[in-house]
Amino acid sequence: MVKHRCHLLFLSDINLPRLDGLQLRRRLKENASLNLKCIPYLYFTTALNQDVVIEAYSASAQGFFVKPSNFNEIKQTLKFIIEYWKRCASPNNF
Repeated sequence: MVKHRCHLLFLSDINLPRLDGLQLRRRLKENASLNLKCIPYLYFTTALNQDVVIEAYSASAQGFFVKPSNFNEIKQTLKFIIEYWKRCASPNNF
């Protein structure tokens, strides 16, 4: 019998309209029940500079990916991200 696991992840842009991705990450970290679920928080954005990357990882992001401009490259990057996290062991897998 094969177990099907639900794999969740937060995929956020830095540039969001009302609440930027860094602020959203801080708010989600304040939610104790979400923290216990160990849901990976990744950035997928065009906003690439050293300060933003440092701030993202300081807020314990699990990944920072630069959004490609080509649609096929976006699909490939998303496929890579999803495959990686499907194979990654986490507390939610047990």
